[in-house]
Amino acid sequence: MLNKAQIQFCLEQIEDMFPDAHCELNHSNPFELTIAVLLSAQCTDALVNKVTPKLFAKYKTPQDYLKVSVEELQNDIRSIGLYRNKAKNIQKLSELLLTEYGGEIPKDRDELTKLPGVGRKTANVVVSVAYGIPAIAVDTHVERVSKRLGICRWKDSVLQVEETLMKKIPKSLWGATHHRLIFFGRYHCKAQNPNCPECPLLSICREGKKRMNQKEKKKVK
Repeated sequence: MLNKAQIQFCLEQIEDMFPDAHCELNHSNPFELTIAVLLSAQCTDALVNKVTPKLFAKYKTPQDYLKVSVEELQNDIRSIGLYRNKAKNIQKLSELLLTEYGGEIPKDRDELTKLPGVGRKTANVVVSVAYGIPAIAVDTHVERVSKRLGICRWKDSVLQVEETLMKKIPKSLWGATHHRLIFFGRYHCKAQNPNCPECPLLSICREGKKRMNQKEKKKVK
């Protein structure tokens, strides 16, 4: 496991690599962001961004999503995985927003998770990106990078990863670190082909060292 100084080194190097890391889901308000993050479950941000321009032009408010049949909404997001369940959740979410929250996306994470289709990760993204409230959302990239580097343990659950990162990273950096870890995992430390040979963190990365050693052994053979 990395110590405090090593974690600080990682964060500084990743910041240098991706100083402009940000939420790549296109949106113009908290409601659109919530819908976009909901749609992104088990789906890439790039694919969601192909769908949302027309979607957000057609549906601007929770009321708009309730004016159409679920079949019509499903057809509008058909290219996105799990579109049937997501369409149902969007309508249920819209209805709950109108009946319980005055049509506005709540700023409280616990309240957000009461909305259909909104889990802890989605709620953390919304409060952080839309409202500037410190939070660390753990997606597949954040989890993978945290475990490969040794900031977290391999056996840690998603919630344990979140809690560990919150303990080891200054609260003022939670939001920025979330985006930087995503960019690092999405564009450098990829799931299948991480760029270990050119990684500035190789000297302290347990997974990177292991992969490089395996490559050297294959060369010898």
